[in-house]
Amino acid sequence: MQDAITTAATAIRTADALLITAGAGMGVDSGLPDFRGDHGFWHAYPPYAALGLSFSDLADPRWFRTDPALAWGFYGHRLELYRRTLPHDGFAVLRAWEATAPAGAFVFTSNVDGQFQRARFDPQRIVECHGSIHLAQCTHCERPAFAADDITLPIDMTTMRAELPLPTCDRCGALLRPAILMFGDGQWEDSIANAQRRRLEKWLVGLPEDARLVVVECGAGTAIPTVRYTGERLQSMRKATLVRINPRESNGPRGTISIPLGAREALVAIAAATR
Repeated sequence: MQDAITTAATAIRTADALLITAGAGMGVDSGLPDFRGDHGFWHAYPPYAALGLSFSDLADPRWFRTDPALAWGFYGHRLELYRRTLPHDGFAVLRAWEATAPAGAFVFTSNVDGQFQRARFDPQRIVECHGSIHLAQCTHCERPAFAADDITLPIDMTTMRAELPLPTCDRCGALLRPAILMFGDGQWEDSIANAQRRRLEKWLVGLPEDARLVVVECGAGTAIPTVRYTGERLQSMRKATLVRINPRESNGPRGTISIPLGAREALVAIAAATR
């Protein structure tokens, strides 16, 4: 493992550009719940265990139609949790690397928690491919997604249901929902995510062909492999160096620098090796 850490440190130290990609494992070291499997989810939220509802059961837009208090209990609690959570010091390591790369860095994350913005990464260089819990959208009218700063919901922690009144659209009066891609979701208002993707593609196209691009992937698993595929695509098409940090699933295509550690521990170890 030390060889992999040293190799990663050398690649990052000599990189012209960094793409930082992140999945759910990136937030665990900040104290956010690990939703990997029903056991982890139910450990974080015992009331849902009693109801027999898994994470994928609850992350379904149908609840905003059939039981909006349950839906907002789930998302309202997470919204407040993410607002309170401070990014771990691995984010500061990434910020330091961003500052040394001539072309800087871009972030691609499936996380909806807003941790990269809170860690002071440039919002214009972040792609949130599944949306953000800090954005809201209307369930009826076609207004673009907007900041959810004014949404605050008391939650009954014994039932995990939101107390009334629930947030409504100030244009049409219909129920609001988070602007997040849920399972089986055909209603996600994705204009912001699409604009973010276009900025990333423009940045990648603007890099010189011989630019040394390093992808630093943190805590992205195979269950929802969007983040992993992004790094592997660039590894194949752009000959990027892929550093895959994952305590359980660090394997990758030939040439991947695999580090089987948690995100914070690995980033701090690599930073120490770059000095």
